[in-house]
Amino acid sequence: MREFSTVELTQKIGDVTHLARREPVAITQHRKPRFVLMSIEDYERLVRRGDTRQAWTSDNVPDDLADEIETALKVYEAKP
Repeated sequence: MREFSTVELTQKIGDVTHLARREPVAITQHRKPRFVLMSIEDYERLVRRGDTRQAWTSDNVPDDLADEIETALKVYEAKP
């Protein structure tokens, strides 16, 4: 992914938006990626996929996930 600083964005807005039509572009502040500029089509495609994350309480977590968590905790507790 190409990166442009916020200063470059203001100086080269035409070039950056032209590139963002073809692929997502990272916008950096203080040399760290902070934003992504992308075409509306790419954004809409992401939104249509929906959020597939799930959350559980300790009462209803699936057994296989509970086993993984328990194993990870045991490994963590065993570390000096």
